[in-house]
Amino acid sequence: MFPLAMADVGETYIIKKIGGSPEVKKHLENLGFVAGGEVTIISALGNNVIVKVKESRVAISEEMARKIMV
Repeated sequence: MFPLAMADVGETYIIKKIGGSPEVKKHLENLGFVAGGEVTIISALGNNVIVKVKESRVAISEEMARKIMV
């Protein structure tokens, strides 16, 4: 298990755990990041990561990506 920020581009992973404060967890859940869900890394640009989750593309900061364990 490792943070999403360290995942390889183009690979699909299963989300194992969401970390952070309750507010951060709720925000990520609202974006579609839930334990057991699939996430694919589309690209990593600077400090942002673009991912595909639940048929949507979402850009999140590297800091947020570190809270998502795959």
